[in-house]
Amino acid sequence: MILVDGDIVAYRCAFKCNDESEKTACYTTGSFLSDLISHLYTLIDGEPDYKVYLTGKGNFRHDIAVTEPYKGNRKEKEKPVHLEAIRQYLIKDWNAVVSEGEEADDLIAIDATAIPDSIIVSLDKDFNQVPGKHYNFNKQDLYNVSEDEGLLFFYRQIIMGDKADNIVGVHGIGEKKSQKLLEDLSEIDMYNKCIELLDSEERVIENARLLWLRREPDQLWEPPVEEK
Repeated sequence: MILVDGDIVAYRCAFKCNDESEKTACYTTGSFLSDLISHLYTLIDGEPDYKVYLTGKGNFRHDIAVTEPYKGNRKEKEKPVHLEAIRQYLIKDWNAVVSEGEEADDLIAIDATAIPDSIIVSLDKDFNQVPGKHYNFNKQDLYNVSEDEGLLFFYRQIIMGDKADNIVGVHGIGEKKSQKLLEDLSEIDMYNKCIELLDSEERVIENARLLWLRREPDQLWEPPVEEK
């Protein structure tokens, strides 16, 4: 199954067609998706089904965020003119699935976990916590994330934070330092290192639950338990 991040596709096509007609914007979106899927078929064996995902209303993360409001740093920017028309086109003509109470990213991660050999198609780095096949259509890069790589990336996110979503990490810790601090550690050791660096288990749990992409419906991330 090809799992397409429709939010990114919709925004990119809408911005590209901001000065065009609504009809042109929808046609451009459909052409982009058709070409994208056709190109993927040339890179893999077979022609699997595909699904497009869009983020709908509500997000459980707003109730979890206590340090800072989730995505509270985002200024209200004027949206591209045809964004809503494109979203409705994706729902009607591409049978896009719309999330409720969570993000499209959660639905994608759930399906990627449940469906063997699925491919996540997105530009969002947050998906690098999800094991499996990924395709970055900007770089035309088809790559695989292992269980260990996905877990390490997730714990690195906890201490780095995410400025785009207003998730506060440890000042001065970025890509390289987080890798150096956590690589080669077991999960429980990564968890304990995060507590040490954030100086609060509550902060670690908050960040983790904000960052974790669900792997099953209604899942809430729980800390690892040390084996006895």
